[in-house]
Amino acid sequence: MSLSADKYNKINIADKYIRQEKIGEGTYGVVYKAWNKITSRVVALKKIRLGPTKAEGLTTTTLREISILSRTDHKNIVKLLEYHHHRSKLYMAFEFCEMDLRKFIDSYQNLRLRIPANIIKKFTFQLLSGIKYCHSHGILHRDLKPQNLLIDAAGDLKIADFGLARQLSYSLRPLTHEVVTLWYRAPEILLGSMYYTMSIDMWSAGCIFAEMSSGAALFRAIPFLIHRDT
Repeated sequence: MSLSADKYNKINIADKYIRQEKIGEGTYGVVYKAWNKITSRVVALKKIRLGPTKAEGLTTTTLREISILSRTDHKNIVKLLEYHHHRSKLYMAFEFCEMDLRKFIDSYQNLRLRIPANIIKKFTFQLLSGIKYCHSHGILHRDLKPQNLLIDAAGDLKIADFGLARQLSYSLRPLTHEVVTLWYRAPEILLGSMYYTMSIDMWSAGCIFAEMSSGAALFRAIPFLIHRDT
């Protein structure tokens, strides 16, 4: 899998940014809210710990995310601004978004309020617009969930986290069924199918729409399905 050169910065981009606060952390690394000293732009700066056993020291999920986001250009897909690979670290600078949809839904749940219908319609339209763009370019996201949908300062939704995304093949090549967080998985994936299409993203989108409408996940984990998943 080749990486796009147009967003690669030969200068260590970590030196271009002043880290303001940590906004996320996981097995992949850490995400900071950072300020560009040159442009004064606020970004989300992801620092990734590189795996020593992968090609070029980069994990497959990281390679996929860089490769796909370097080729996408849509207002409802988060923008990768630049990246830099230096020794044991990879830095990726993304446009900054205020929160994710999970936190947005929870903020209404905590107040025991329903999300207004006009906001649900707006977010659903923007989600489907982003999915349509991906599918029209042969990209399966495969991990759509509220945590991977970001909301910017203008209140617009953007699809993020393309680490599990794949380029769609029309040759019916088998794909792994270990994708999509359990509550948002399509039935064919839960049943172990390795032959699936764009419909799995649409199923996830439907689950997300239902969760925004009701305030609760549509399909919570069922014991026998959890057993099958492990």
